[in-house]
Amino acid sequence: MLMVIGLPAAFLPTHFGIALVMVGLIIVLRSSLRWRRRFIHMQRRYPRWIYPIRRLLRWEVVPVIWHETLRMERFWIPTDWRILRKTRRRFF
Repeated sequence: MLMVIGLPAAFLPTHFGIALVMVGLIIVLRSSLRWRRRFIHMQRRYPRWIYPIRRLLRWEVVPVIWHETLRMERFWIPTDWRILRKTRRRFF
């Protein structure tokens, strides 16, 4: 039920729905062997999509946000205009 409520709420400006989806996914994966096996199958089949979800399940929120920001920058912005990667290398 949390996942059903959280999915549409994830697109709201507060992004509170993502937390609801994650809590619902934790409950489902801990209680159902069938869904746990399906999640492992999806993880092996689509590792680029499932890996951020696995990291969120382990409560590694900040690295996931950073990684997804870099992915979006690489996807949407031309090479000359990208600043996040350069900024990270300069300051960290």
